Amino acid sequence: MERSSLDVWVGLFVVGGMVALLILALKVGNAGDLLRAGPTYTLMASFENIGGLKPKAPVRSAGVVVGRVATIDYDPETFNAVVTLSIEKRFDRFPKDTFASIYTSGLLGEQYIGLAPGGDEKVLANGDRISKTQKAVVLEDLIGQFLTSRAGEPASK
Repeated sequence: MERSSLDVWVGLFVVGGMVALLILALKVGNAGDLLRAGPTYTLMASFENIGGLKPKAPVRSAGVVVGRVATIDYDPETFNAVVTLSIEKRFDRFPKDTFASIYTSGLLGEQYIGLAPGGDEKVLANGDRISKTQKAVVLEDLIGQFLTSRAGEPASK
């Protein structure tokens, strides 16, 4: 009888561990947010450089996740990346002069798009293009700029 009781507890522990791993995998993959997303509308934005931005990356305004990156395409005419944003309908009051920038969470974290609302009275509608954008700051470019600026300085004694 004692052996079967131990087997039940071990089984419950294993099932609990598997549930915890599943929840962790959903959190890491941002799938939990996708399951509770409501109706959305689409905005477009062009960037010179998107760095490591990926589909399903968060779109934030004032730190709040207001949507996700739906797709990333390349425009051979302008040589820019065209990012399609899927914004939740409850956040449908972004002004026409909203500014979109690509940021990184922490030093080496995931990249996301930040929306900074402007002051225009007209609002962005489904399918509109955000005209004001700022490309991603690429860590390798910053290091290269730092090294080339230091190369021109005289050596210390």
